[in-house]
Amino acid sequence: MRKEVKELYAKYGVDVNRVLRDLAKVKVSIHCWQLDDVTGFECGGALTGGIQSTGDYPGKARNFTELTQDLDVALKYIPGSKKINLHALYQTGETVDRKDVGVEQFKEWVDYAKSRGLGLDYNPTIFSSPMLKDGLSLSSPEKEVRDYWIEHCVNSLKVTEYFGRELGQKALCNIWIPDGLKEVPADRMGPRKRLKESLDKILEYKYDKRVMDVAVESKVFGIGVESYTVGSNEFYLSYAMKNNVLCLLDTGHFHPTENVADKISSLILFSPRLAFHVSRPVRWDSDHVLKLNDDLQEVADELVKCNILDKAYIGLDYFDGSINRVAALVIGARNMEKALLKAMLTPWNMLREAQDSYDHTKVLALQEEVKTLPWTEVWNEYCKKQGVEDEATWFEKVREYESEVLVKRGN
Repeated sequence: MRKEVKELYAKYGVDVNRVLRDLAKVKVSIHCWQLDDVTGFECGGALTGGIQSTGDYPGKARNFTELTQDLDVALKYIPGSKKINLHALYQTGETVDRKDVGVEQFKEWVDYAKSRGLGLDYNPTIFSSPMLKDGLSLSSPEKEVRDYWIEHCVNSLKVTEYFGRELGQKALCNIWIPDGLKEVPADRMGPRKRLKESLDKILEYKYDKRVMDVAVESKVFGIGVESYTVGSNEFYLSYAMKNNVLCLLDTGHFHPTENVADKISSLILFSPRLAFHVSRPVRWDSDHVLKLNDDLQEVADELVKCNILDKAYIGLDYFDGSINRVAALVIGARNMEKALLKAMLTPWNMLREAQDSYDHTKVLALQEEVKTLPWTEVWNEYCKKQGVEDEATWFEKVREYESEVLVKRGN
């Protein structure tokens, strides 16, 4: 990187060397389900519960060995500190019923993470199961169904606790359910009351808060539940604040006109930590691969402006089976890192001072001015320091892997 680049940023009060050091510490949780279209290792049927993955590009991972092989390739091209985000359906070894999935089914993952210095996050898998009765789980009117998923979630807390203790990195257990109705409900209160009671029973398990956190994730609507979602933002926000758990913001789970970034500064004033699933919706929660667009940049900006990178779980959540899946994972993760870098290179102190001095003209002018600064040179330096390929070379390496490995899988 040219000396002139550092000097230019210094004029704006930005220490490039410090930015490079600080960005390298930010953990981004890489979701494993991009590599196999959310299929998992249970050898189950089609995706259900509002989850959809489209495309049949060759090379989908079919088991733990193939998925971790692909993951290792992707990780080579993603700079920074990383964790792996898992779902319960990625259990290994002897497959057990979903409600019985526990520590034994994830020892292989812990060994994998330990050998690579990675952390692990976890999600109970409350979809693609015959125990979703009419699309309902923790809010079901059937006690047998609720009890089944309560047990699954309690075991999920135990798995997450195991991750945190074994790996020495605080882990997140995030609970999302697909429950809702296609048509306008006759009763909105009943399902939400049952969901609250189910969550209360799950949290009777006194997990070790030193090694893990729990989050609940809202959604505005989904395929098959267009009229009513039991776990709405208002429900989970209220529940999280009352019960001292985290409210996870999925950037694809809100109305298209809502600004998810705007929610961050409000929530962090009342919660010690925040959690995110970063996705790219196209008209709805379609989980497209992250682009370096304005929505992603604004989320990254808020995390940096609010000075909460050490208080945020940043997880990725997208899946596209129509393109090279390894490349998709790399593209999205690198864009998350780029957005964080651009945010950290922005002179927020100068902008804040201008706003508090009522100089809104300067704010606008400076916001536009910094867009032309040579952040890509800093990005290339960051990749170099992290030992990963630059923009001109990583894609060809993934193409080579595709021709040598992926196309030979025959799926």
